[in-house]
Amino acid sequence: MWAFKAWVGDFYPAGAKSGDFLRLYGDRFTTVEGNTTFYSIPDAATVDRWADQTPDTFRFCPKIPRLYSHSGALMPHFEQTLAFLQTLQRLGPRLGPMFLQLPPSYGPDRFTDLRDFLTAWPREVAPISVEVRHLAWFEKLHAHRLNDTLRQLGVGRVLLDTRTMYDGQEDGLPDPQLTSERRKPKVPLQHITTADFTLVRYISHPDLNFNEPYILQWVPRLVEWLRQGQTVYLFIHCPDEARSPALARYFYETLKGAYPDLPTLPWDSVKPPDAQLSLF
Repeated sequence: MWAFKAWVGDFYPAGAKSGDFLRLYGDRFTTVEGNTTFYSIPDAATVDRWADQTPDTFRFCPKIPRLYSHSGALMPHFEQTLAFLQTLQRLGPRLGPMFLQLPPSYGPDRFTDLRDFLTAWPREVAPISVEVRHLAWFEKLHAHRLNDTLRQLGVGRVLLDTRTMYDGQEDGLPDPQLTSERRKPKVPLQHITTADFTLVRYISHPDLNFNEPYILQWVPRLVEWLRQGQTVYLFIHCPDEARSPALARYFYETLKGAYPDLPTLPWDSVKPPDAQLSLF
């Protein structure tokens, strides 16, 4: 997301107005997971504003609205989803892969519906990536069938890492999601790419030190994919959203240390004190 008022004074400069948030976000990062479209379908004027406020090199990865993804089968909503995509095409080159997040209730018994939806999806217009949450999708038989289908179609698989939310609970450590409005699902971590791009969603612990071993596990795998020519969309979430920008920067700089060919973040060119965060 980009509209978080508590970032003003740290991630965003003091005095920044809400109408400036997306432009300021695009001055610092290169992509955003478009969570706003999950809850509300934007009109053409809104999408035009998003395009006007971001550089051509910026990429939106919009979620398909929950009205279509969380209402049972997908195919009955296919035409409405295409209309949603048509509106988003106003982003031009800024439109990255679409993000189909399926609810925990959507299991392998709906495989045919998912396959038909992805087969019909105009992938030449907009790539698409899928996140599954029903635990049966992670069982060997269903996982194999799902991954094979995604590879055949050139559809990405969203890789969700929620380990920091649950590791340590048995040792009595505080629940990092205690004050969070939405709890992330506890699903097995996948390290599978099914297309020439991948979306990685790393759910970070509010304590930077707790994250370090997990980030260090991710780095060699991401480097391997980058060297293979993959495009990686890396999204960092934190139950305490005030910490998300600094955690994202730390992750990125750690990755760049292992893969120097990675471009510097636009954030690096922002003049102090805007670029200084003291969250830890």
